This record gives sequence, C-alpha cells and structure tokens, in this order.
Amino acid sequence: MLTKQEVREITDKIKECKIGIIGDFCVDIYWHADMTLSELSRETPHYPLPVTSEKTSMGAGGNVAANLAALIPQKIYALSLIGDDWRGMLLRDLIKKSGISDEYIIETKNRFTNAYCKPMRHGISATVYEDPRLDFENRCPIDEATEEKVIENLHELAKKVNVLCVADQFKYGIVTDKVREEITALAKKGLTVICDSRYNIGKYTDCILKPNEVECWRAVYSDDGFINASEEQFLEAAKALAVKNTAKVFCTLGDKGSFVTDGKEGIRVGAKALTGELDICGAGDTSLSAFSLAVCAGAPLEKAAALAGLASAVTVKKIGMTGTANSEEIENIAE
Repeated sequence: MLTKQEVREITDKIKECKIGIIGDFCVDIYWHADMTLSELSRETPHYPLPVTSEKTSMGAGGNVAANLAALIPQKIYALSLIGDDWRGMLLRDLIKKSGISDEYIIETKNRFTNAYCKPMRHGISATVYEDPRLDFENRCPIDEATEEKVIENLHELAKKVNVLCVADQFKYGIVTDKVREEITALAKKGLTVICDSRYNIGKYTDCILKPNEVECWRAVYSDDGFINASEEQFLEAAKALAVKNTAKVFCTLGDKGSFVTDGKEGIRVGAKALTGELDICGAGDTSLSAFSLAVCAGAPLEKAAALAGLASAVTVKKIGMTGTANSEEIENIAE
C-alpha cells in the first residue's frame, strides 16, 4: 500500500504528463421522473414519466477520460467517434468542459453517438425504480473511410503524448483489427501503450495489458475454466499472457488487489480494505486511468498498480454514480 507521501509524489508528477486515450465514448443520461406529478394521458391509456431533472456524464471510454481529467495531467487528447446528432453535441460539450482536447474527435454521418439513457422513477417513498435502459449502441463495423481517418488521427496524437491509453470495449467500435495493428506497431516503436479490452486483450502485443482475471484467463486459455480457478491459477494465467504477448501485465483481482508481471517475476499488490455499501460500476475505468497516469509519471508498475487500487477504492464508495477520484481523495485513504 502506498503512503500519503508516495501518493503525493506521484500525483504531483502527473501534472507534467501528456496522455492520449482512444476508445468508444458514450453519454450516460439519467432522467429523473417524479411519478407523483404524473396524470393519465388524454391520448393513450398510460401514465407518462414527468421528468423533473436530467443528469449527464461521459461513459464507457469517456469515463476513463473523465478519470484522467480528475488527476489533472498537463494535457489529455481524446480520439473517439461521435455521430451527427444531439447526443454527439452533448458529448463534445462534456469533453470540452472536462478540459480534454477534442482535436482528434471524429464526427461521423452514418453512425449515431453511443448513449445509455436511464429513466429513474421517484414516488412518495424514498424508493427509486430504474426503468429498462435505452441503449444507443452501434451494431455494425465502422466504414473504411472512417477507419483510415482514425488511423491518421492516431498517428498525429501519438506524436504529442508520453502514454497512449486504450479503452477497447465495444464489439463494433473505433478499435478495429486494423486500428489495433497500428496501436501495437506504435508500441513496438517505443510508445508506452496501456490497453484495456473487454473482448480483445489477447490481440495486443508489446504493450502493458490491463485485464481483469476473467479477461486474462480467456485470453490465455480460450475457455471458461476460470469458474473453478484458484487465485494462484489466475496469477499463472497473467504470467502466461505476458509471455505470449511479449507484454507486461497488470491484472486486477477485484477486492483481492492486483498482480503485475513481465512473465518471469510477479508482484502481488494488496487492496484497500473497505466496509459498508459499495458500487463497483466504473471501478475498472478508474483503475485504468490512475494506473496509466502513474506510469506516465514514471512510477514503477507495482506503485502504479497500488495507486490504481486506491483510486478505485475512492470511486466504489460513491454510490449510484460512475464517479472519479482526484488526488486529494486518493491521498486521504492512503496510509
């Protein structure tokens, strides 16, 4: 576990960092409806949802970016896709307000902006009921022209940053196989690339990989044997992935901490003990951002992993939101 002084030393150096992020940004939208105000519609036999407030934030790769911004590096460059729609305008506004450069954001005409819209019903009691979510998620691959523009912007962005953070989360997102090849080529040329991928972590070589234990297992063994796997077997899977992909691996283990390895040696990093109600939504995004910036600041991988664990411990205590962790909050829970 890091001391408060160690946290301060890393977060002070983060202020000098220039980092880029490529990934699928989306808009998280919460519509809060006061059902005590609802009246039966004259036109249909339904009670409408009277929306009294709306809250928006960046989600998916955008939540990683928001967490990067919370630690106040010198510069953040974002590479993502938005549609020519109202959600795209909203997302671009959120990006700018976070202090993130939108220079490499690509507006597309044939895709919509990813969004997750959540109607929340409030009534007489304190109970809040969430209706089925409305998902705006593209279900087809990007076209060739968009892919070429992504690669062009990727190479321009890479010239300006010390570290590239990859949030590869969607099946039909910005990171295609061809884009992935360009990312790994940049890593082979010496750019520090840190990758998080829900489905494709095993396709990245010569990078620093950030899988959770299940993603790590599947990348190595291509099966669901993780269901009965021991912690020691997960650690061996992380070592195997590092060897297989000529990579360094930062494998997160939930409330058990994390493990960093180059395939030969491995270091276990403990987790902050927490009590009370927890909300793990977005914890992986916080971990990726804090880890990436700590690496960018020159911290050894085990210290970067420890900072990531503390940052995640901050956000899981923020109930009902995909929150962020700033340097003061992280320092407050350090030893």
